[in-house]
Amino acid sequence: MSDEEHHFESKADAGASKTYPQQAGTIRKNGYIVIKNRACKVVEVSTSKTGKHGHAKCHFVGIDIFNNKKLEDIVPSSHNCDVPHVNRTDYQLIDISEDGFVSLLTETGGTKDDLRLPTDETLLAQIKDGFAEGKDLVVTVMSAMGEEQICALKDIGPKN
Repeated sequence: MSDEEHHFESKADAGASKTYPQQAGTIRKNGYIVIKNRACKVVEVSTSKTGKHGHAKCHFVGIDIFNNKKLEDIVPSSHNCDVPHVNRTDYQLIDISEDGFVSLLTETGGTKDDLRLPTDETLLAQIKDGFAEGKDLVVTVMSAMGEEQICALKDIGPKN
């Protein structure tokens, strides 16, 4: 054996899967599903009866949680669908750069500088106005399947 030390690059997700399987017949409205490789929130589910030789089918209508596009999929109800692991995390807003990136304070005291401002106009205006007024803002970041986006904003009062 050699005396060299081995260094491995550590990843935050520890190699965990971005999705988990769930039977199509058990996915309900307001749940999450992967349609066309996009994480979606289910807004409508309808189930058709079995045909002469076939399975009952579930028709899913979902809204992409990151770009709000409507996607549809039809899956046999006995088959498995991919369901994304969706996480929400709150961060305190520290700074907004000129190029549209935000600087966020993590719970461990570090900073997170790899997120863009949201594309949603009303949320964008609320963040910019609140920051310009010097308010302490907490943003909620939704993450799923390797994508992250600011999805909500809380005002925790003026800065001291």
